[in-house]
Amino acid sequence: MTTQTNREIRPNLQAHDEAQQVEMFPGVVRRTLNAGERTSIHEIEIAAGGCVPMHTHPHEQIGYLVSGRVKFELGDETKELSAGDSWIIPSEVPHEVTALEDSVAMDIFSPAREEFIP
Repeated sequence: MTTQTNREIRPNLQAHDEAQQVEMFPGVVRRTLNAGERTSIHEIEIAAGGCVPMHTHPHEQIGYLVSGRVKFELGDETKELSAGDSWIIPSEVPHEVTALEDSVAMDIFSPAREEFIP
């Protein structure tokens, strides 16, 4: 998969508080922390009981649970993850995440999630 962007890619040091918060779903807030031509990194805060519903996308996704506890459904597998656990989701694999307690995750996408970049 190739990516095309109309954004000018330059070196960028970004303070956390400068990253715009976007409510994706009730109780689910995303911040795009930085984005290049081929990858982007996003912080996802999910309040206890919040859910990112089942979905797919063409991007490869790799992530890390910074804090909290979530139920992660990935393809045919469902597993409870805790702080320090990680995942990789190949392109087009269905997945859903429900927070069992307030949680923070970091997600990296390739190619960059252009629709998430302000």
